[in-house]
Amino acid sequence: MKERICQQQERKTVMMGCWMLNESVSVILALSWLGVNLYLFIDTFRWYGEEESFFYTRVILGSTLAWARASAVCLNFNCMLILLPISRNLISFIRGASICCRGPWRRHLDKNLKFHKLVAYGIAINATIHIAAHLCNLERYHLSQSAEAEGLLAALSKLGDTPNESYINPIRTSHTNTTTELLSTIAGITGLLISVALILIMTSSTEFIRQISYELFWYTHHVFIIFFISLSIHGAGRIVRGQTPESLLLHNVTFCRDHYAEWQAAAQCPVPQFSGKEPSAWKWVLGPVVLYACERVIRFWRFQQEVVITKVVSHPSGVLELHMKKRNFKMAPGQYVLLQCPSISSLEWHPFTLTSAPQEDFFSVHIRTAGDWTRALRKAFEEDGQTIKEPRSLPRLAVDGPFGAALTDVFHYPADWWRGERKNTDYWRRYFLVETKTSPLVYFYWICRDPSAFEWFADLLLSLETRMSEQGKTHLLSYHIFLTSWDENQAIHIALHWDENTDVITGLKQKTFYGRPNWNNEFRQIAYNHPSSSIGVFSCGPKALSKTLQRMCRVYSSADPRGVHFYYNKESF
Repeated sequence: MKERICQQQERKTVMMGCWMLNESVSVILALSWLGVNLYLFIDTFRWYGEEESFFYTRVILGSTLAWARASAVCLNFNCMLILLPISRNLISFIRGASICCRGPWRRHLDKNLKFHKLVAYGIAINATIHIAAHLCNLERYHLSQSAEAEGLLAALSKLGDTPNESYINPIRTSHTNTTTELLSTIAGITGLLISVALILIMTSSTEFIRQISYELFWYTHHVFIIFFISLSIHGAGRIVRGQTPESLLLHNVTFCRDHYAEWQAAAQCPVPQFSGKEPSAWKWVLGPVVLYACERVIRFWRFQQEVVITKVVSHPSGVLELHMKKRNFKMAPGQYVLLQCPSISSLEWHPFTLTSAPQEDFFSVHIRTAGDWTRALRKAFEEDGQTIKEPRSLPRLAVDGPFGAALTDVFHYPADWWRGERKNTDYWRRYFLVETKTSPLVYFYWICRDPSAFEWFADLLLSLETRMSEQGKTHLLSYHIFLTSWDENQAIHIALHWDENTDVITGLKQKTFYGRPNWNNEFRQIAYNHPSSSIGVFSCGPKALSKTLQRMCRVYSSADPRGVHFYYNKESF
């Protein structure tokens, strides 16, 4: 029993070591982000808790002053970062130009959306703290003007009632309604706009909403413009006020705080003067906003460029194939583009993987009907169920890109393992058409729920099978097709034709497997075939299967740097 426990603990240790080895860059980045947030929060909290110029402000507000200001700094920091992971041209530039992002390390760039979400959570948490702290501050400002306030608190709140005095309490009377007072200030109005915009963005970004209505997610996300404009001017009201440097030289806080009744008369304790802190949020976000604005300018410039649609093919299973040409368009295997059809929507851009090869004189995409936009696009390219042949009759398309994705790293591994599903089969075609002189060995797993999914992609596999056989390179590609669902009639048909030379469903020499893959056996066999190798695992599909493959990569990667290592890559737009 003890031996078994020790073996399990040892295996867990090895898995953890492999995970750290594979995910070290992502872990370091996440920890660095967390560390900077903690440092900024603690340092700002301590500064506002000790700074002499804010002593009198702390008398009124207490510790909530530090909570509000510390969360504001962290909020500014995260708002500075939030746009960087979605700057596609920037990421593509880093992927293609940076010498420090090569091989397995470049795959961490494909986690840009995960980092974007992580930063968004940071914004949500700090915004919640900031709002809660300022609601407490507002209530304390109001209470300090009440008849029950006395002593130094009352003296501070009365400052500003006479000429040549500056106020520290923005609420000037106890009879004011706090909500009315809040909505009559720049900080209050912009704070409300920021809060509403953030709630709309966060709630519409949930997977449930994206699956029901991607359009709702897309349009709602664009209220980020209101969010950043409001954020930039939020501090212009200067509600939180501290003692001016000139006043600190004349008014010794340590001595004068106990002689507040003599401020008017005593020469050594003149009335303290206060001013609001200059707004700084715009300084944090200016650079990323300008960078993102450049991204949009580039997109608008590409939108103006003419795209010629040379061929439209309507495949079975609701797949639309588009061949296009565009001046000076250059691509690499594995890249994707953003498509817009102005006749459907002038704002929506949708990502699609390029399915043509770089040496072809056109670029293509395969689009599966899976939502309102793709359904409308398919309808626009068809008349009475027939594909439109006349180019003049075709709707206009705009193309932005191409951009780098996980599959652009396919040539950096001596062996590649691809796992696709019915809805993702279009992702693999463009690599099959690439010249195979420098191609690594490819293991291709295609998992389908019903035989109709084979109707159009099997022809491509058949032509590839023939081509590689003619070139004597059949050893470079090992593909495994799995059918996970069938009815009784199909089962009888399969059984009757089982002994034929070609597969009864696909017509390929490689027979179809029935059921789901045993991933333990598959990983074990590939690890045995390629000892001391780096193997890239590329996947597109459901989260559950993605997590399984990611776990398998950790289990079957060697803790020894000289052993076999599986590097997991997932398509993420």
